[in-house]
Amino acid sequence: MAFQISPSPRIERSPYYAATVADGVTAFSTYNHMLMPTSYGDPQAEYRRLTEGVAMWDVAVERQVELAGPDAGTLVRILTPRRLDHLAPGQGRYVAICDHRGTLINDPVLLKLAEDRIWLSIADGDLALWARAIAAERGLHVQVNVLPVAPLAVQGPHAAGVAAALFGEEVRGLPPFAFRRVMLSGMDLLVGRSGWSGEDGFEIYLQDPARGIDLWERVRAAGRPWNIGPGAPNPAERIESGLLSCGGDTDDRTNPFEVRMGRYVDLETADAAIGIGALRRIAAEGPQRHQLGVVLDTDDPAPTDDLWCEITVDGVLAGHLTASAVSPRIGARIGIALIDRRHGPGDRVTVTLPDGQRVGADLRALPFR
Repeated sequence: MAFQISPSPRIERSPYYAATVADGVTAFSTYNHMLMPTSYGDPQAEYRRLTEGVAMWDVAVERQVELAGPDAGTLVRILTPRRLDHLAPGQGRYVAICDHRGTLINDPVLLKLAEDRIWLSIADGDLALWARAIAAERGLHVQVNVLPVAPLAVQGPHAAGVAAALFGEEVRGLPPFAFRRVMLSGMDLLVGRSGWSGEDGFEIYLQDPARGIDLWERVRAAGRPWNIGPGAPNPAERIESGLLSCGGDTDDRTNPFEVRMGRYVDLETADAAIGIGALRRIAAEGPQRHQLGVVLDTDDPAPTDDLWCEITVDGVLAGHLTASAVSPRIGARIGIALIDRRHGPGDRVTVTLPDGQRVGADLRALPFR
């Protein structure tokens, strides 16, 4: 059933909105109080573009929470249990943000612009409110602001070719999560080696929202030799790659160890890091759940991302299917499960779909590829 999202000042349009409409966007979701394109009407073509060619995505919804001031570094070391002692300007890291229970509340990419200036490129959530509250409670000298910065992602096997055409061959050497400042037709940008896919990719951070259409057109022109086209974070590819959707694959008690983020938690970090005491306890006792892949005995294309579907073993609730999609690469309907650790790869389970249908499924290790 088709429906509309009513216009509201609570839901922003990105600087690329008009360009996405001109390019045929057919669906949006809301994310960080902004419209995010999710489809251009041909999921198979968008999947092939991402996995075989190159795609450009409006991901302005990845809002940049800036920590600025002499205590910026202190605040970020309080906010995340990942140690950042040797992080230099121009480097980035994928980090976990937890509450005092050790529950994961966001998983941003951290960009260190200077010793006193740090960006958190956030997943869905009001992280700025959390950071401001912590800064005030700790009496820190730091400003926390949500910047009008709009990332545009270039993702796929030919992403490096497009980035090099735009910014020069040296960008091919950027390591994962590293970034650099660049100028393009008078636009002050950052370009970083990152993106929410398992393919190679770059994210271009536009700092002047008025130039959104200009940047979109420049990227499209640079990518023409590789048949670049629009797209969006792809459900099938992200499940194949085992990428976490914070807030989608997690609930109000999920900790990093349950969703394969344990390597981003340094248990020896300072006691001031929020949640570190709880995380040490969880690590010592062992998490109760873990994240696995699922291959279902159905190729029904009906989406299940809107609901957590119950997973049972011998009639007993064991966990939930948090996302699923038909995988062109694997040739089956696959998904991601958050499930009791008593069950592991190779086990048979039953999934109850939103329409009440019960289907068998096999548990697999993640990622699928």
